[in-house]
Amino acid sequence: MRVMAQMGMVMNLDKCIGCHTCSVTCKQAWTNRAGTEYVWFNNVETRPGQGYPRRYEDQERWYGGWSLNKRGKLVLKAGGRVKKMFGIFASPVQPELKDYYEPWTYDYKTLVDAPLGDDFPVARPKSLITGEDTRITWSANWDDDLGGSTQYGHLDPIVEKIRRESEDKIKFAYEQTFMFYLPRICEHCLNPSCMASCPSGAIYKRVEDGIVLVDQDRCRGWRQCVTGCPYKKIYFNHKTGKAEKCTFCYPRVEVGLPTVCSETCVGRLRYLGLFLYDADAVTAAASVTDPKELYDAQMDVLLDPNDPAVQAEARAQDIPEDWIDAARRSPVYALAKVYKVALPLHPEYRTMPMVWYVPPLSPVVDLLRDQGHDGEDHGNLFGAIDALRIPVEYLAELFTAGDTDRVAGVLRKLAAMRSFMRGISLGNDPEDSIPESVGMDSQSMYEMYRLMAIAKYDERYVIPKAHVEQAHDLEEMGCSLDFDGGPGMQDSSPFGEASGRPIPVAVETFNALRDRQTTNEMGSGPGLSGRVNLLNWDGRGAPPGLFPGRPNYDPDSATDKEEP
Repeated sequence: MRVMAQMGMVMNLDKCIGCHTCSVTCKQAWTNRAGTEYVWFNNVETRPGQGYPRRYEDQERWYGGWSLNKRGKLVLKAGGRVKKMFGIFASPVQPELKDYYEPWTYDYKTLVDAPLGDDFPVARPKSLITGEDTRITWSANWDDDLGGSTQYGHLDPIVEKIRRESEDKIKFAYEQTFMFYLPRICEHCLNPSCMASCPSGAIYKRVEDGIVLVDQDRCRGWRQCVTGCPYKKIYFNHKTGKAEKCTFCYPRVEVGLPTVCSETCVGRLRYLGLFLYDADAVTAAASVTDPKELYDAQMDVLLDPNDPAVQAEARAQDIPEDWIDAARRSPVYALAKVYKVALPLHPEYRTMPMVWYVPPLSPVVDLLRDQGHDGEDHGNLFGAIDALRIPVEYLAELFTAGDTDRVAGVLRKLAAMRSFMRGISLGNDPEDSIPESVGMDSQSMYEMYRLMAIAKYDERYVIPKAHVEQAHDLEEMGCSLDFDGGPGMQDSSPFGEASGRPIPVAVETFNALRDRQTTNEMGSGPGLSGRVNLLNWDGRGAPPGLFPGRPNYDPDSATDKEEP
């Protein structure tokens, strides 16, 4: 047994409201640069839907992840070293820009600077890649308003598979009861196929916390990692010729802070914590023959941090004592291994993902309520879960490689928790038969409720800090934002930056904003004199004409000055 530490995340999908705050803050922090316009380290998908990039789950087309050969050994689905060497200069098995989307902005400059005339000026969409006029046909969150619709729902690869296996017996009647949001980041897998696919060895998994990063100095832009990742969470920066991916906000994690997406999550649905796992058992666990057994195999790899033998081996592997304590208090370990309500995304890809999901119960509760039933009664909930086979099958294809019993069991636990806690909230005595019906006791069910419903900040994010003795090992940042002027840090003009030229953006960028926010005067940079961007205006300073028809208005005073 070789004990190693792994940072992990759990997302409670019942709490996600699809506001995309996590996506926007991640975008602003990590990929707000030229060459990464289409890159979303974090995106929120509406299911049913095609996902991002389009139909990324169709591994018959993209060949992502691992498979077993005739001898039962793990091999990359896209081919081994020999096959990759023959195709190293051409990698056709990967999404094109149209499968992501051609990023665009609007021609604000023309809108602002257009002379007075009879026609109202129009801010046409401009491609951020070419700078030319473009048509908007697709985007990262295009399925938001189309998820589950009869017109587009059949494009979801999972819906397609379920229909094929059931001889088209499954119809879209479930669109009325089944729609949820699925936030996605890099899975930071225990058995990452992206790392195994990289010919230059630029992708590595950090020994101290398991975060998967790309060494920008070693990356040669072969893009085999894009093909190898079944979740398509590695992106190619066409400006720098380098691959980039979610970094799990490791600079924040190293000082004990949660990731940006977790910190800014409106629904507080994300949990961060530490797993201890047996590194020697990963390959065998990923090689089990039956895909439905991959979940149990992955659970066996995760070690109990309260076990004295595990603690002793962890100390022998130089894992710090406070990290072992953090593993004991880890909310992700509790949700995934203790209560067993969090499930991995697509375990059949055999990458052993470390981002887990609590499946949504809301569609079942909403249906019962709309039909006039008590949506919190455990008898009604249990019966509805058994009856609504289509959403359970869909969730099973996402989280358990098609094992519907496993998903139904998780939904029953969540339903029991709702019914049990509702009785307590109404002043009734705890009904012990409810948790017993799902194999739990009253105390553990209350603890699960506390963690999932009312956990405090320090309970949701248990992040051990990096140690001083590890500082030298953490010097290699592996990130394109590690220093000014580094890869991906091109100069910005006052009107923004983009990969295409001419630059169509007419919005202040980082440098202009920094100058504006640190002075008490109007911005005086090129093209900014005497202008105010109302989207970013902080109320300080006002150029002539900002308030037409009120020439004597003093913006620093609450009233107009009188005429002399």
